[in-house]
Amino acid sequence: MKIIYTDVLVIGGGLAGLRIGIGAKRRGHDVIILSLVPPKRSHSCAAQGGMQASLGNVIKGQGDNEDVHFEDTVRGSDWGADQRVVRMFVNSAPKAVRELAAWGVPWSRVRRGDRDVIINGQKVTISERDEAHGLVAQRDFGGTKKWRTCYVSDGTGHAMLYTMSDQAIGNGIPVHERMEAIALIHDGGRCYGAVVRNLVTGELIAYVAKATVIAAGGAGRLYRVTTNAVISEGIGTAIALETGVVALGNMEAVQFHPTPVFPAGILLTEGARGDGGLLRDGDGHRFMPDYEPEKKELASRDVVSRRMEEHIAKGKSARSRFGDHLWLDITLLGEQHIKHNLREVFEICHYFLGIDPVKEWVPVRPAQHYTMGGVRTNHTGESPTLRGLFSAGEAACWDMHGFNRLGGNSVAETVVAGMIVGEFIADFCDRSENDVSIPTRLIHETLQREQAKLDALIDGRGTENPALLMAEMQHVMTANVGIFRNGNRLDEAVGALQKLLLRSRNIGLRCKARGANPELVTAYRVQKMLKLALCVAFGALERSESRGAHFREDFPRRDDARWLKRTLATWKSEADSLPSLAYENLDVQKMELPPGWRGYGAKDYIDHPATAARLSEIDELKKKYDGADRFTIQQKLMPYEDLLPERFRGKNERIDEMMEGAR
Repeated sequence: MKIIYTDVLVIGGGLAGLRIGIGAKRRGHDVIILSLVPPKRSHSCAAQGGMQASLGNVIKGQGDNEDVHFEDTVRGSDWGADQRVVRMFVNSAPKAVRELAAWGVPWSRVRRGDRDVIINGQKVTISERDEAHGLVAQRDFGGTKKWRTCYVSDGTGHAMLYTMSDQAIGNGIPVHERMEAIALIHDGGRCYGAVVRNLVTGELIAYVAKATVIAAGGAGRLYRVTTNAVISEGIGTAIALETGVVALGNMEAVQFHPTPVFPAGILLTEGARGDGGLLRDGDGHRFMPDYEPEKKELASRDVVSRRMEEHIAKGKSARSRFGDHLWLDITLLGEQHIKHNLREVFEICHYFLGIDPVKEWVPVRPAQHYTMGGVRTNHTGESPTLRGLFSAGEAACWDMHGFNRLGGNSVAETVVAGMIVGEFIADFCDRSENDVSIPTRLIHETLQREQAKLDALIDGRGTENPALLMAEMQHVMTANVGIFRNGNRLDEAVGALQKLLLRSRNIGLRCKARGANPELVTAYRVQKMLKLALCVAFGALERSESRGAHFREDFPRRDDARWLKRTLATWKSEADSLPSLAYENLDVQKMELPPGWRGYGAKDYIDHPATAARLSEIDELKKKYDGADRFTIQQKLMPYEDLLPERFRGKNERIDEMMEGAR
């Protein structure tokens, strides 16, 4: 039995995992990062459009600040977010951008003087201020009042990930590649690390740590068509679920991006629409103003995706031999802009579709893109039910996205949550009561249990094909748990997934190799993924309302009176065929921004009984402190700064908001 000891074990080598590792290492703790692939190939690399932070540098971002970013994020979440966490996030995002700049991220920069941009389909000349020259630039993104998204052309994730990975190397943090955590080591109350499989040799190794971090990304591969990488299967989230004590939050909240290329599902950045691209139907008509006259193509992602599918259902689509789709038109942006600011878009269209987006429209249709749900944590990133287990990034339900995230907020969350959670993990490891004291018997038992599961797959005489089970699961999820949901289809999905889960317990392998064996990997992963799929489908079935990306055709209204709560899914026993669901109420009385109209569609929702009283209380507070600065009023409405690690507290300075002591 091989055991490796460390202070902090990070499962996932993307932006969140790397930033957590850097933070803990700089505080003097030993860190090991596990990654399925070399870190620079992590899915964070695929982020194109940018990272939101309220810098207020560009003229169209003038007046932006944490308050505006906060409101956009809470409205975007359809009031599903933890508003204190949102405040922690919006306060820290500008600090994260500046830290990344200092580390070497080559952010696109503001140039003084006039420049032509496309706004609402029209060429407009705007003039950037002299004092903004050379500062980090921002572009427009959906669901925001200001231009706030910082970017590196359309290769933002690539630039951020390479810089972050180099920082990890510079700090001497070892990354163990081709290693997959397949189970957590725990005693029901304390997490002690993970059982890890070497994907090359098949060897199982116990990694024992004071703090274990799940930062393994989302679960897009539950669906047939997704913008996610092939490694985004949610296994990190699944091993937390399989502890029986860790809850997953809001797994039914799944985002579909409006503009993946059709039919491959490869993402075209929201920056294409943010920079002025238009959505057109089969007749060439720009249809989004018909549905959302104010925000048009830049409504929140869940809204745009639904409007696109509604338009297709009306028979307004274009058709190809692959099926119905719509068009993304960026020709009006011009060759210079496309080849410099949207280089990846140009290359994707050229290499995967054989078209020139400078001259031709691009076929697009919504596809699964992001998992808002994940390992439920408190504001420190720690599981409230399994001490020593932390999570951050897309794998976590921290919860700043609620039921829909804004474009650019996820890339920002990876590094912001990485900064914040990294400090809390270092604090955790600093305390002597958190030193690891674990009987080797527990390590032995966990290793033996996981080895027995693998042996049963290899040596068993089952008849089920794991690849076919995976394909059937993806078909069920795509057909029944997609953009539009209803009770009948969800009930059908739950039943079908339960049958698939039972069948997955009878898998037979043609390849009996114990080392590098893709069929074996598919077999043990699909068993875990089916549990996640059931958390999504069953949670969606039980939530009889529409909120954010969760849209029920049979319950089209948001119902704050009954459903202003977070879903918590646990898997109590290996023999179970359904997760156990519980709910965590969101307290309106503690909200800085009580539930209201999001700004899209009809003002048709059911109020929470406490909303009116909280709104009245807020009005009274604002009257009482009339004349005070915005920071004083905000703290009276909802204190949060004491939740932040001390090093990340403090105000952010902007061109239009210079202040003493700001960062």
